[in-house]
Amino acid sequence: MKWVVGCLALYWFLFQSAYAIEHQQVKTVEGDQYDVVSISDFKALRLFLRNPHNQQYYKSFNNIQEQLKQCEQLNFAMNAGMFHIGFSPVGLYVEKAKIIQPLNEHKGLGNFFLQPNGVLAWNKKQAFVLTTQQYSRQNLKVDYATQSGPMLVIDGKINSLFLPDSQSKKIRNGVGIRDNKLYFVISKNRVNFYNFAEFFQRNLKVEQALYLDGSISSLYLQKNRRNDQQFQMGPMVGWVGESSCALK
Repeated sequence: MKWVVGCLALYWFLFQSAYAIEHQQVKTVEGDQYDVVSISDFKALRLFLRNPHNQQYYKSFNNIQEQLKQCEQLNFAMNAGMFHIGFSPVGLYVEKAKIIQPLNEHKGLGNFFLQPNGVLAWNKKQAFVLTTQQYSRQNLKVDYATQSGPMLVIDGKINSLFLPDSQSKKIRNGVGIRDNKLYFVISKNRVNFYNFAEFFQRNLKVEQALYLDGSISSLYLQKNRRNDQQFQMGPMVGWVGESSCALK
């Protein structure tokens, strides 16, 4: 009987995982290629910055997996926000409902400070991609949050700062939201800000989208055995499955 219950629990987990996290590769009419990971179950979605046991920055997807319980599996991960040389977040960082770094509303140089910048945040039931001003005006109760910039899409419109013919092209990653589903995207080839934002607006039809970073953009996808290990990272977002935990 225990074996039957265990198998049913495992089957239910696999069914839930397949529904909650989906991956697709998309090629646009312009020839740009993107990996898209969509997530609708936020209970298993976490942010990672420091190992709680030794307070060392994770810096890599492998270090996250090593810290997880034996019954846990990192299914998806991506770099999730800009950071200083010492790996601390430039902007807001909330982990397990605790504010580690406050909201950054200062002016400065670099992509983070291009306006408007914004915040990715979520709790167990709802996710948010908001401009920094929108986020600061709302008293949201969130379990996780990370700040980055610039916003790619605001209320369905591409950020007016972006130029269609810009020659500043990089591997880029970001996140958008539509109907309470998050879309994490990383480009396969180098793209400029406008084309990257246009992919979110035109192909994914998101309401809001936030740039996470460029050049160091990295993806971990356990299903495809993809594990980008070229760069060290600060904040990272990850979806953690607990298939074996359900059997205990």
